[in-house]
Amino acid sequence: MTSIYDFRAKTLDGKDVSLGDWRGKVMLIVNTASKCGFTYQYQGLEALHRDYAARGLVVLGFPCNQFGHQEPGDAAEIANFCSLTYDVTFPMFAKIDVNGDNAHPLYTWLKTQKRGILISRIKWNFTKFLVDRSGKVVARFGPTTKPDALRAAIEGLL
Repeated sequence: MTSIYDFRAKTLDGKDVSLGDWRGKVMLIVNTASKCGFTYQYQGLEALHRDYAARGLVVLGFPCNQFGHQEPGDAAEIANFCSLTYDVTFPMFAKIDVNGDNAHPLYTWLKTQKRGILISRIKWNFTKFLVDRSGKVVARFGPTTKPDALRAAIEGLL
């Protein structure tokens, strides 16, 4: 049986990390983009990270260019944008695909754990998966769900 802790991903600065590094934490996993109508959600995601990190939440950002080519930059450009524009301090990963033949294995697995409305595909940037401390995917939220709306669900897991 596959667990979220079995997956690895590269950070924006090229380090290969295991999601097992966050074993025992509540994870909020989000596919992001710098030039999207939902990009402002970085601010809310960072607020969640800062407000709840000490209690065990980690936000994990996965840039993706599959939706309207809204993440065209390379790793350095993404890191610079996130830092300068939204002061992002939560872990950001290298750009990935979330759908299709080249989808990152983590996202292939996440989609099997929590389907979207009618389909399992990721519909757009800023789709969010909430994972409890035991590694179970407990909820999936669409792009229009603002990070602040997740506070009750996150508090319930902390």
